[in-house]
Amino acid sequence: MLMYCKISSEIWLVFFGTLVAILLRCCTMLHSYSGQGTPPMYGDYEAQRHWMEITTNLPIREWYQNSSNNNLEYWGLDYPPLTAYHMFICGKIAGFINANFTDLYQSRGHESESHKLFMRTTVLLGDLVFYIPAVILYYYFCVRLEKKREDSATMRTRKKSKKSVLDLKIFEPSLSVVLGLLYPGIILIDHGHFQYNSISLGLFIYAVIAILYKRHIVATVLFCLALNYKQMELYHSLPFFFYLLSTCVPKPGQTTLSGLVSLIKIGLTVLITFTIIWLPWVFDPNNFLQVLHRQFPLARGVFEDKVSNVWCSLNVLFKFKTVFNNHQMMRVCLFSTLSAILPSNVDLFLRPSRKKFVLALINTSLAFFLFSYQVHEKSILLVAVPVLLYFPYAPFACFWFLFVSVFSMTPLIVKDRLIIAFVALVTFYIVSFRISIEHSFKNTFNSNEGLLEYYRRLGVLLFNIELSKKYKFSTMLMLIYNKMLQNRHALYALMLHVTIIVSLFNCIILFCMSLVWQPPKRYPDLFPLIISAYSCMHFVGFFIYFNVRQLSLPQEFEDIRNVKVKSS
Repeated sequence: MLMYCKISSEIWLVFFGTLVAILLRCCTMLHSYSGQGTPPMYGDYEAQRHWMEITTNLPIREWYQNSSNNNLEYWGLDYPPLTAYHMFICGKIAGFINANFTDLYQSRGHESESHKLFMRTTVLLGDLVFYIPAVILYYYFCVRLEKKREDSATMRTRKKSKKSVLDLKIFEPSLSVVLGLLYPGIILIDHGHFQYNSISLGLFIYAVIAILYKRHIVATVLFCLALNYKQMELYHSLPFFFYLLSTCVPKPGQTTLSGLVSLIKIGLTVLITFTIIWLPWVFDPNNFLQVLHRQFPLARGVFEDKVSNVWCSLNVLFKFKTVFNNHQMMRVCLFSTLSAILPSNVDLFLRPSRKKFVLALINTSLAFFLFSYQVHEKSILLVAVPVLLYFPYAPFACFWFLFVSVFSMTPLIVKDRLIIAFVALVTFYIVSFRISIEHSFKNTFNSNEGLLEYYRRLGVLLFNIELSKKYKFSTMLMLIYNKMLQNRHALYALMLHVTIIVSLFNCIILFCMSLVWQPPKRYPDLFPLIISAYSCMHFVGFFIYFNVRQLSLPQEFEDIRNVKVKSS
């Protein structure tokens, strides 16, 4: 019994929070999946099953080739080799359990409860092995270490001082773990819609952890693995490139040779990792180019369905698909995306720091989502995960983004008949966030009232003025105005909270309207377009917010060595 008492409450919270997160995933598995009962193409569920069929029945050189045995028009394999290897392993296990699961030709469109259980289990295993441990490790080691540094700095500079209303600097790591694992987007897409995003995103988080612990070679290998599982990890590639490149620039006290050696090490690591993964295709140029071609299908157009990015939103006013062909539109997207990511990545290279690195991941991935070519509504998860990593440093803004990111996928959720799971998971997430914030503010202010105490202190800072009857109304307004100017950070916090509440309320109204009201026959996609445009407005605002937040961070000098200057 004594042994259990020695375990801290934080560990128990993480343990039970993880169990709840797994339970929610299992409950979501019971719902329908993409394309269930909708022949002839079905959906992403059938795509993954078909890849298991192809990889286990055809030689490796034919996996990406169009042939009589592999019709690429029917869910042809269009992900990198690591996904193909993963499908091969799953396919072998599926064939061992039931040959009908992966029988060539005959298994197309196969649907059964036993097969659904197998497929859902493979996704859950990916979560348990990659994503869930990565989230726990990141928050518990990286964020907890940062929180200890901040607490010690605060103790040195503000001993026994009364805590300010704006003192919530870093969210508790244990609470961040729970909220990170409860994020509805990953659960709905992987365990509802059906995909394996948790594997590539888990590898990505491991790579971020390695960067934060200055294990640059390990980070390079891990990110190469993530990129070779899903090519959409390109959304995160530039911050890794520029940050690692900045570490190769000689600091004071270092030689040019040391920087060059570091660069060669990283370059060789990338080359060796890619060569091993792509080994079956590197000696056949035609097959190699075919695999590359399958990764980037330009013929699909600039966006699919109603995605919440700039091109889909503006397409209502200006028909991009009509005015430009695919190649022209691709050049427009390339220029727009590079322009959007330039400030963040140049800042990361010139003034590198680990805090800027996480923000650069948000800004770059969000720029790709808003402006790049061939974007899916599910691609917002590539932005949501870096936002989750930044959650402890700006919980309210990050929660707002995460909520909108799930809301932006409403058309897909409705299409997949996951409405009940959507409402339940989002409601559970909002309640969990509310309880976590309440707990954090109670600890911050040492009060029995958490969020209420926070708002009370905001009100005192902004409006509590000793007014007398001798003051005129105009004078009182001027005093209040001056008080707000003196405490503008408190004013910004209050405005943020009011804006979040209004935004979330509008999202709920739009969601209910899309379910209850029948759109005019002339505009069948009215509500998906409104939801996409409304979400896009938020994402543009978040893009500006996170860029400003990154660019306003000062330079860190922890990596620069002290140099003794010789006296002349």
